[in-house]
Formats: sequence, structure tokens, C-alpha cells
Amino acid sequence: RDSNGSDSKKLRVEDSMDSPPSRVIHIRKLPSEVSETEVIALGLPFGKVTNILMLKGKNQAFLELGTEEAAVTMVNYYTAVTPQVRNVPVFIQYSNHKELKTDSALNQRAQAVLQAVSAVQEGGSPSSAAGESVLTPAPSPVLRIIIDNMFYPVTLDVLQQIFSKFGTVMKIITFTKNNQFQALLQFSDPVNAQQAKLSLDGQNIYNSCCTLRIDFSKLVNLNVKYNNDKSRDYTRPELPAGDGQPPMDPSVAATLGKDSTSLLGAISPLSAAAAAAAAAGRVALSGHTGPGGVLLVSNLNEEMVTPQSLFTLFGVYGDVQRVKILYNKKDSALIQMSDGNQAQLAMSHLNGQKMYGKIIRVTLSKHQTVQLPREGLDDQGLTKDFTSSPLHRFKKPGSKNFQNIFPPSATLHLSNIPENVTEEDLRLLFSNSGGTVKAFKFFQDRKMALLQMSTAEEAIQALIDLHNYDMGRGHRLRVSFSKSTI
Repeated sequence: RDSNGSDSKKLRVEDSMDSPPSRVIHIRKLPSEVSETEVIALGLPFGKVTNILMLKGKNQAFLELGTEEAAVTMVNYYTAVTPQVRNVPVFIQYSNHKELKTDSALNQRAQAVLQAVSAVQEGGSPSSAAGESVLTPAPSPVLRIIIDNMFYPVTLDVLQQIFSKFGTVMKIITFTKNNQFQALLQFSDPVNAQQAKLSLDGQNIYNSCCTLRIDFSKLVNLNVKYNNDKSRDYTRPELPAGDGQPPMDPSVAATLGKDSTSLLGAISPLSAAAAAAAAAGRVALSGHTGPGGVLLVSNLNEEMVTPQSLFTLFGVYGDVQRVKILYNKKDSALIQMSDGNQAQLAMSHLNGQKMYGKIIRVTLSKHQTVQLPREGLDDQGLTKDFTSSPLHRFKKPGSKNFQNIFPPSATLHLSNIPENVTEEDLRLLFSNSGGTVKAFKFFQDRKMALLQMSTAEEAIQALIDLHNYDMGRGHRLRVSFSKSTI
């Protein structure tokens, strides 16, 4: 065989959608400049990747996994969640080949990458001669991390969880530069920084958003003055918090400094837990209650607010489990989301917005859950359990709703509109919620539309009143905020 040309022609014809399971996966429609590492990363969460063949000119690749089970889990996972490489959707199916036979000379670079990656996975450091060629000595133990497509807040703790898989994280500083969230993160050893960069650069932290862009920093040591939510030195728990926050509890610092396992198990495509979670159907951000899922909302309009209205508004950013309006302070409420990420998201989008004419304040509560009233105790309907509500937007794995999370805006996106409903009907319905409809536009199929109120406050009110509104014939109107204007 003088080249892989003749081989690849044969491969393309044979692979069909209904091939029986095989541990070799055929990947098509890859972006042209894609690297071996990025293709290997698609398979990594599911188990050991044992071989790879890139057909560069054809934008295709073959990936061989260690076991057929791993391959089946991978294909099943990516049926629910579209696999993406560099934000481009790619196609994945079983190959007719049961194993990959590759020309060793041609495939040397791929083998080197594989060795480096599997060494990282097994926690060792790459030592083989081939591995060395990919891993030139690391210039610094400090990485500079930029996060693209940040539709979901990424915190210092999230970074610590992800990066500590590759070694001991000593220090992290986060900051915003050119309107982008960035971080500097220092490992105890440059080799760990190198492995983290190799495995994580270009990966998404959450399902199809928050893409990591990683480089070595010119700094070789970070100087952290405060331990708070912006910066942390895990080696010095005694540092003050600076802006009035209490210093970190040393015992917490000690546990955080260790290689804590990722809490992003169910969310992050960067962990083997993703595979297990995917198999159980809990992909993306559902069914995963991490710490800090409870919000405290204050300065509410106590004449108007109800558990249902808070459920509807906060439900735009996550699945609200329970709501409790405080008995002796009815302008405040506790809201329990499905997990800490959803709580963060709701807080970042709703803090400072106007609801029923008052600017609401949203902060993370120290409570882990919202308690239901004791049996037989009447609390005037102030506490409501929404655990089994059919209205949760984010229950379905890989749901489109994850990609359509936007801050409150004057323009609303309406869907599930019955076919006999006219623009006039909708304009009338929305102006009844106490605002002015400025503009309206049906999508082509008339099942969806954009509708613009005069302010975001009016749109918030309309969403609370009309999301899930019964339009007749079993159609319930769906309302969310839009990033478009009309």
C-alpha cells in the first residue's frame, strides 16, 4: 500500500447508517483544520481511544475505542447530543471495520498524540519517545484560559474542578478583559499544565457552549492577594477575602486544594461520568443537584408576587424545584433550582431586573434545599413544590432550550401557536398584560413568532402572565426572551 487513498475509497462506500455496532467509529464532515487531539476528544469521555486514522482531504476520520461497549455508549450519547468540533456539527456512525489497521509511518503523529492523551488519562506523564515529540518541555506551569460562547456562567470553582483532574491546582485568578471572561491558573508542575492544555483546549465545558481556549502564560508564578470568588491561592487558606467577604474556611481550602472530582459529572463532556450520565439519559444540566442550587430573592412586590409567578420567571433559566415566600418577610423568597449552574444563570440574568414594578435582588442562599411545611401545617400557600411539574424547560437531554437562554429583553419568542390564531389575536392578548406591543413578526410556518413590547419590564410581565397560556385545542403558548429585534 503506497498510500491510504485506495483504502479510504473503500471505507466510504462500506459505512452505512445501519452498520452493526463496532468499536471503530466513522466521523464525517469534520472542519478542515481539525487536529487529531480534537477528534480523540470526542471519544475520550467514553473510554480508552486505541487508534485513529485521519482522512484529511475528505474531512473524515476513524476512531477506534478500546471496547465495543464504549463505542455503543458514544454513539448513543451523540444521537441525543449533536457532536461538535470547533462549533461545527459532525456526523458519527459505526464503521463496517471491526478494527483499524493503520500504516505506522503515516500514522506516527496520531500515535504520538494518542500516547500522550492516554498517559494523561491514566494520570501518568507521557514518557515514550513518540510522546516526547508532541510534548516539548512545557514553558510554564501557568495557563491563560479564555472562555468563548459563555452563555452559562463559569466560576472559579468550575475551573478548579475541571483542571484538577490533571494535577494539583495551586492558584487561580479570574478577570474580565475585552468583555471576555479569562483566568490564569497555576499547576504545581509545568507537565500538568501541558497535559491539561493538550486535553482541554477547544473543549466545551457545558453542552455546546463555554469553549475553552488555552495558552501558556508568560508568567511562571501567580501572586494572589485574596481568597474570594475572583481569585484563590489553595496553598494559603489564611489569606483575607478582601472585599468584605469572610476568609475561606481552612478545611474547605484543604479539600478544594486536593484533586477534587468534577462536580460537572453530568454536564461536562470532559469526564468519564459524562458517558455514564449520558447512558442514563441525564445529559447536559438535568438531574444534577450540586451545592448552591438555592437563591434568595428580595425586594419583591409582596402584593403581587406568588410562588407560581416566580416559578415561571426563574424557570426561563433552569428547572425550579421549590419556591418559598418567607412568612415573616413577604418581600423575599427562596427558590430552589435543579443545580448550582442553573442558580448562577438565573442570578446573573435576573438580579436588578424589574418584576411587578420593583427592582429585584437575587443572591445565592446558604440553604442547600427549600424545606416544605410540615404535614397539616397551613402556610397560606406560600411554599410550593414544583418537582414534578410538567413545565420544566430543561428536563429533556440535549434540548434546544439549552441554546436559547437569553437575558430578559423587550422582544419575546413565542412558539406552539395554533394555526387559526392571527397577529391581531396575539397583539391583543399581549397588550392585555399591561404593556404596549411595538412590533410583531410571524416565522414562516406561523407556529412561532417574535413579539416586541416597549420595555424588558413589560416583556417580563407578559412572559409571567402568558407562558403556558391555553390557546385552545391543547396548544399551550411557550414564551421566552429573544436575542433578536424586529
